[in-house]
Amino acid sequence: MPLPVDLQYHIRMKPGDVGRYVILPGDPGRCEQIASYLDNPKQIAYNREYCTYTGTLLGEKVSVTSTGIGGPSAAIAVEELVKIGADTFIRVGTCGGMNEAVIPGEIVIASGAIRAEGTSREYLPIEFPAVADFQVMQALNGAAETLKLPHHVGVVQCKDAFYGQHEPDNQPVADELNYRWRAWLRGGCLASEMESATLFIVGAARKVRTGTVLLVCANQERWKKGIQDPGFHDTAPAIQIAIQAIRSLIRADRQKG
Repeated sequence: MPLPVDLQYHIRMKPGDVGRYVILPGDPGRCEQIASYLDNPKQIAYNREYCTYTGTLLGEKVSVTSTGIGGPSAAIAVEELVKIGADTFIRVGTCGGMNEAVIPGEIVIASGAIRAEGTSREYLPIEFPAVADFQVMQALNGAAETLKLPHHVGVVQCKDAFYGQHEPDNQPVADELNYRWRAWLRGGCLASEMESATLFIVGAARKVRTGTVLLVCANQERWKKGIQDPGFHDTAPAIQIAIQAIRSLIRADRQKG
């Protein structure tokens, strides 16, 4: 049986189901936790890796949609959400620290992303930078400062192969992986994750606002050097920053009319 014309194929939603502001976790298991920060949240749809709740903040409709792991599924989510009215996206997720100063439990707000993945190359040439929307990034940074949460703002690296990062020497292209990793470290890259480059490039192509806030779970460079590196997996601080940032964006958008 064919789907209704206005129902998006993957996320299984239609215009009116989501707000213009959408929080994007990777893990569908985090959607209910994030939605609990909204007023009157309700689950709208769940298909494949795409789970969506919609509620309100300051009287404005706000949604939470999971994207799954990596660029391909994240791009699908954003494309279909844009088609049904969303125009402001904040990824809330986890990352592995790279810079030694980035400690597990701290927050990374991405100003830009290294496009070491494949999805974004099907949107714009590799020379086009993957950068967050400045207004969204400012809102995230302001929220982290207001909440007095330790955070860093800078470039993150995005890849497709999780084990290419964590077990590079097991890969046939180990020399290339290790060479690029060292170059990114020397360039000051803060952390590694899997979705922001795609999010920023799809956002640029579709003329919508995007940003990313990440919890640092661990730092393999600290671990390699025997520096204290306790694991940390509670994403509540990153969620709180995203919620506070959306409140700020709602107020700013209202002032603009």
